[in-house]
Amino acid sequence: MNIPRIWAWLAVVLLALLLGLGARFVLLPALEPEPAATGAALIGGPFSLTDQTGARRTEADFRGRHTLIFFGYTFCPDVCPTALQNMTVALDALGPTAESITPVFITIDPARDTVAALRAFAANFHPRLVALTGTEDEVRAVAKAYRVYYAKAGGDGDADYLVDHTSIIYLMGPDGRYVAHFTHNTTPDELARALKTYL
Repeated sequence: MNIPRIWAWLAVVLLALLLGLGARFVLLPALEPEPAATGAALIGGPFSLTDQTGARRTEADFRGRHTLIFFGYTFCPDVCPTALQNMTVALDALGPTAESITPVFITIDPARDTVAALRAFAANFHPRLVALTGTEDEVRAVAKAYRVYYAKAGGDGDADYLVDHTSIIYLMGPDGRYVAHFTHNTTPDELARALKTYL
């Protein structure tokens, strides 16, 4: 038997095997299905809070409607009233078109923002405004779901403390998913024009 021929044949077989294995590892990832990338922002989620009438409300209560959601607190000196006033004026400007949008205010200061405090506060803004509060844990959970930062500023003994917080207005779709966001400085006209494009 010709030994060099056997070695040559074995080398060819080994090379074919190696090429086959290499092709498998190169091509297999491309052939296996990847999880679908939706591109959706991971903002929002389930919650259970109490509104300004004392009723329990969950995210399911707003299904089928757009919601404009802002996190703040009733003692806020400027940013929160500005954002809610801009939301009110924008919704009023849209007239009947805005009837499918529910404005929502979620406190990040549940220690002071009781049901009664929210009821008095909400009366200053849009008549459909839903103001929500809850326990510290409930508020922390919903803030985390919406990627909202907040932290008490000042000493623990200061009853008139301020709260640093994210000042973003979230537009959520009828399915509860994130659609767009605006800042508290977005003018009512700009907000109304933007909302109209999503309705």
